[in-house]
Order: sequence, then structure tokens, then C-alpha cells
Amino acid sequence: MLSQADNQLLTQTNKGAPYGDLIRRYWIPALLSSEVPEKDGAPVRVKLLGEDLVAFRASDGRVGLVEEFCLHRSTSLFFARNEECGLRCVYHGWKFDLDGRVVDTPAEPPGSTIKDKVRLIAYPTVEAGGMVFAYMGPAEKKPAFPAYLWRNLPDDQTYVTKSLLDCNFMQGIEGECDSAHLTQLHSVFDLDVVRATRDTQSVLYFNDPAPVYDREETSFGMRLIATRKTQDGGSYVRISSFEMPLAVWILALRKEAHFYVPINDRQCWRFDFGYDLEKAVPEQFRYGGRDKHIGPDFRRHARLDNDYLIDRKRQKDGNFTGVENFLNQDALASESQGPIVDRSREHLGQSDAGLVAVRRYILNAVKSFRDGAEPAHVLTDPSQNDFGHLDTDAVVVPPGKTWREMLPHMARV
Repeated sequence: MLSQADNQLLTQTNKGAPYGDLIRRYWIPALLSSEVPEKDGAPVRVKLLGEDLVAFRASDGRVGLVEEFCLHRSTSLFFARNEECGLRCVYHGWKFDLDGRVVDTPAEPPGSTIKDKVRLIAYPTVEAGGMVFAYMGPAEKKPAFPAYLWRNLPDDQTYVTKSLLDCNFMQGIEGECDSAHLTQLHSVFDLDVVRATRDTQSVLYFNDPAPVYDREETSFGMRLIATRKTQDGGSYVRISSFEMPLAVWILALRKEAHFYVPINDRQCWRFDFGYDLEKAVPEQFRYGGRDKHIGPDFRRHARLDNDYLIDRKRQKDGNFTGVENFLNQDALASESQGPIVDRSREHLGQSDAGLVAVRRYILNAVKSFRDGAEPAHVLTDPSQNDFGHLDTDAVVVPPGKTWREMLPHMARV
């Protein structure tokens, strides 16, 4: 149970809100690279953390991210001409470069200095894994971009989807920190069907519906360890990682990092990034079928307003929810709570130990930042840019062994 004040700290992300200002101190996904595929192509609208922005790919291939409205008369730069490494407003021709500088004011007389007195808000970007990451905090505080394990993988070893979630971003994060729901929300009645797909991980977490949780703070955030009993006296251990400020690394069909990026306090973008460090991901296993469930506007076909296309017969006969695909099942659990859940109504149990730990961790981080501390785990020293232990995995541990012995690169904190 949370107080109203703490719930507001967790859910408010506009400028000036403690969590909103904290998030702005990290690199976060802003859009997919595929949304701005062409040099000098059409700008696209981007809304993040309550801010109206536009993104564009410049003549030299870099991606710009600037506030949407022209500084002259507030015409939207979504309609601007993207030319020669800048956006030119179609109203009076003011042109802005990727850093927000005004580089041309053709309607002003010769010698005018107005362009030297104003500057468009512009955020630096980095492309990685098919995503455009943005840093939206103070320029003098810009951190190094994390050296993720997957940073330099070939395209065929990664994949990414983006979808709209109609609720506060924390509700998405908390769902990812809850290993117990796997046995219920994502279950089917016939384990022979699961075995036929050779998804042995699913068989293992179906065998024990009540995992025991452990957690530890790390240099990137928090590691969550969910342990289930196996029939031979060993254990099945699933390890997830919460990365500050809004990502959770989980094991799906492949290793994945799920980023929940606030659009505003009542909606967020869910970026699902998957990777295989060793080999190409076969086409039939990419995306886990999620791409088929998302429209060109990044809205899922199955939504709250159509009851997630629930099939009641299928719910009785073989699928616990009657809703197809993990993506839609997750959305059902998060969105049906309401756009901003009232956490004072909760009655939490032992199965919620993971989300409680992450929630407390975030609240402590937000309160410390609000009170003047520097953000935790921001990479101010490039020499400390070691993310080799930020990972996710699952392993069957025989009697007498520990998961740390079997996954040594993840044993470090």
C-alpha cells in the first residue's frame, strides 16, 4: 500500500516532477530508427514526458529531436521542410539546426540579430539496436551512453517492437518485476501443447506457481531472482534486471529489454528489444509474434476498448485468459487497472516481493534526487562504462549448486 504522496512521486513525469526530472538524466528510447528512415525525409511527431517534439533524419544521417513549435509564431515543425541538416518552418522560413540554433531568418532584414537571441529546445540522440535514444536533461550533465552487451550486434541478432500502452508507465514496469504472474496470466491448460513447442522454460515455471524471491542492488539498478522448485530437488532460477530509470531485462523467447517510456502520466510507449549474443535470430522466432498484433500507428489491435478481443470459449478450453499473445495479456493486466492505479487499494502478498522491492528502490532514488542527491547509476565516468553484468537469464540449478556458479558474469553487483 502506498500513500497518495508516494503514488504521485512514482507516476508524475512532467518537467518539475521529481521522477520526471530524474528520468531526464538518463538516455531513454524516443522512437524507432525505422520511423525516420530517410535522410531529409518527413519529420515525425514524438511525445515524451509530456513534451511535444519532432524527430527528423538530417542530410548527414544524424537524427534530430527538437521541440515541435517554431520560435517565431509557433507553427508546428511537423510540417517543416527537412533540408541541409535542419528544419525550415513553412510559415516564414525560419530554419533550425539539430542543436536548435536558428541558422536562417529570410523574412528579417539584413543585419537582424534576432536569430542569435533565441534557441529551440533540442535533445542529443544516439542510435542503438534499431532505437533512437534521447537525453533530455541539462546539457552539462549529459552522461555517457551505456555500453550494453548488445550495442554492436549485427541487425539479424536483434529485433525491436514499439507499442502504445494506455496507462501510467509504472504499471508496465511493475508487471515486468512480477515473475509469479507467468504461471497464471500466460498459462495454457495443456502442458503437452507447451512441450510440443519445445518451450521448456514455460514447463519449468508452470511446475511451481509460487516462486521465492531474492533481490540485490547493483551498479545499474536492481537484480531480481525468482526461484522455483524442480521435481528432482533442484531449482529453476529466473533472473530479471531493473535498469534505472525505466527498463526491465527479462527472458522471453530470447533475452529482451523492455523500456516503458512515459508519453504523459496516463500513457507510455513500450519498446521490446530482443537480442541473441551468439547467433542470428531465425525469422520465425523474431518478435514472439508481437509485430502481428501492432498496427502502423503502434496501437495494438487488441485493446481495452474492444476487450482485448477476448475469446471466452478459448478461455474455457485451453488459454487461461482467452486473449492471444503475451503482449496483449500484459496490456490487459496493466491497462485494466486504470490509467493511474490507486495503490492504496492493494493487498500485496509474498508473490509481490519483486515489484515491492523495485518500487521501494525507485521511491528512495526519487526522494534522494528531489532532496539534492545526484542520480544513481548515471555514467559520468566513461571508464566505468561496464554493463557486462546487466543481463537476464534462466537456469536449472542442480542440488548443491548455486545460480552464481552457473552464471558468473551476472554474479557481480
